[in-house]
Amino acid sequence: MTDGFSRREWLAAVGAATTGAAAGCASQSGPPVDADVDRGGADSGSGGSTEQTIPPGVAQFRGSLERWGYFPDETVPDAVEEAWRIPEVNTGEHRAAKASAVPHPDGGVLLPGDTGDLLWITADGDVRWRGETDADGRGIHGTPAVADGRAYIGAYDGVLYAFALDSGELEWSTDLGDAIGSSPLYYGGELYVSVEFYDPEGRLFAVDAETGDVTWEEPEHRPTDHPHSSPAISLDAGRMVCGSNDGYLYCWSFPDLEFQWRFATDPPSENNGEIKGPIATYDGAAFFGSWDFNVYRVDLETGEEDWHYETGNLSMTGPAIDPERDVVYMGSHDYHLYALDASTGEVEWRFRTGAPLTGCATVAGDRVLTGSKDSTLYALEADSGEEVWRVDHDGWVTSAPRVVDGDVYYAERAPDPDDGNTDGGGYKLVSAE
Repeated sequence: MTDGFSRREWLAAVGAATTGAAAGCASQSGPPVDADVDRGGADSGSGGSTEQTIPPGVAQFRGSLERWGYFPDETVPDAVEEAWRIPEVNTGEHRAAKASAVPHPDGGVLLPGDTGDLLWITADGDVRWRGETDADGRGIHGTPAVADGRAYIGAYDGVLYAFALDSGELEWSTDLGDAIGSSPLYYGGELYVSVEFYDPEGRLFAVDAETGDVTWEEPEHRPTDHPHSSPAISLDAGRMVCGSNDGYLYCWSFPDLEFQWRFATDPPSENNGEIKGPIATYDGAAFFGSWDFNVYRVDLETGEEDWHYETGNLSMTGPAIDPERDVVYMGSHDYHLYALDASTGEVEWRFRTGAPLTGCATVAGDRVLTGSKDSTLYALEADSGEEVWRVDHDGWVTSAPRVVDGDVYYAERAPDPDDGNTDGGGYKLVSAE
């Protein structure tokens, strides 16, 4: 367990503080932040609202509670070569973004696949163990959260699983609904995850990471309509947000989890404004893309739009945030990766690939990594969008790349499952210099 407060511990502390205030003591004014969490980023002087939060001993999708996909201490090589390829990580035809890798504390990475397996792959490319779920068909599309000696992952059977990091043995599983396509968010000993139901409805849950017991479930079945989106937290704003296929961004206070507001996208007639990708929180706002062709910045306190930028097609990727440059990187089905000024929404640069972008970009040091359905992984200069290198594949590159000690890990979708070509692999690239 981390040294931070859980939601329940915070609520108890607030209750005690309020009682003390009535007797002349000072009350606590907001949710506490772990004293030893990594708060990497540029400090704007406004309560740390432009810093990310990485709880100690935790690795998860996009790195932080805010889901930035920002790794300032990592370096992307000037040239790369393939160190290894693990076959048949992804074998299905589902077109959504594939799962991403996260570091294993004993080296290498954990990488899920749409086969329904979670793999621990060593730095040398050996598969140390496979954690099997009961999901068939679409398997796993979310990315695990790693903490407390376990890997936590949801699957398309609607079950949240906890696997032992050392052995891959199943420690517990909790049936939450009909499908989980999102990535769980770990903080203070609890997991926050959006779950799909066939009605169609959805629901956000909090689950005890030690036992698998449900500690909270959204009483009004929010978010509705098959939420694929992964939630994000802003400790500074005291907010948690999650998107959904119904075209709304939903917001709760955090950690007490009282519903605050929902923000509606503005879909053109041929789309319904679906919010498929993960949300990022930064500088008091939520950033996300929508099927209404727009990228949005929405104020976390009020739920009001700060700005939107219209791309040439739908956007189902999640944002990557660079606080040093104050830039948000977003992909679109119009084949472009956009670098947008986070404060104004103005375009800093755009980079064109050969097909739609579905997976999230990653910022590592001074470079941005992004995959495309043109079967290519690109490395770009963060300041200019100039291409540094590209690596071509047989399958679509839709998992978010993860850089660990200068090495690049990611996965591809199977090239053409309809033709029996089901070999979508997992990769490690290393410096070619």
